[in-house]
Amino acid sequence: MIDVRCLASGSTGNSYALDDGRSVLLLEAGISGKRILGGYRDLLPRVIGCLVSHEHQDHAKGAAELARRGIPLYASAGTFGAIRDIQNPYALHTIRAREAVQIYSQDGREVLWTVLPWEAKHDAAEPLGFLLQSRTTGEKILFATDTYYIPYTFQGLDYILLECNYSRELLQEAIEDGRTAPEQTRRLYQSHFGLRNVLDMLRANDLSRVQRIYLIHISRENGDPETFAKQVRAFTGKPVTVLTTR
Repeated sequence: MIDVRCLASGSTGNSYALDDGRSVLLLEAGISGKRILGGYRDLLPRVIGCLVSHEHQDHAKGAAELARRGIPLYASAGTFGAIRDIQNPYALHTIRAREAVQIYSQDGREVLWTVLPWEAKHDAAEPLGFLLQSRTTGEKILFATDTYYIPYTFQGLDYILLECNYSRELLQEAIEDGRTAPEQTRRLYQSHFGLRNVLDMLRANDLSRVQRIYLIHISRENGDPETFAKQVRAFTGKPVTVLTTR
């Protein structure tokens, strides 16, 4: 069983940890390095890397500090090129969409995770989503955030971490109330996953093995965590957890 932890989720920052009981993979570094290192203090002896989906600050703010501390970073060439303050090149591992990468134990002797990156659709240099598999438990995890479309379907998933940023109805209410600028609508539709996208994606995939769905990156202005979780739970029949900032 894989334990999923979260320090932050949303437009102000994102940081998650996957713990398979033997090793830990971090997902995103969108808060300060100090906060990441402190928040996962008990996990640090088993951390073997951090995957960064793209260069925006809410996903990469703490990347340079993690690299300075010697934590391996995995991201696309475009993402690394856009993060300009990383000063430890030895910590950088460039990955490409549709090319599987193996993540090794701290001593480099054993493969502990396999990651298959895939192309995300977002307004960033070279954004990625990730299909991960623990060699310890054999379980598969899909991580999808900051994308308006997922161009693939997946088999044999055990856990899904999925952005559910907004619903069109709540977005329209926020525009009418003046909480969201009308010009932001097009960007949201072309860069983020909304509730309709989530339901369509779940309908298209094999959920027979899924143990839990985690909803992430929910907008404060245009989202409703409780309602989103209720709808996804009713639609899939699966346990649903909303990950929020601590």
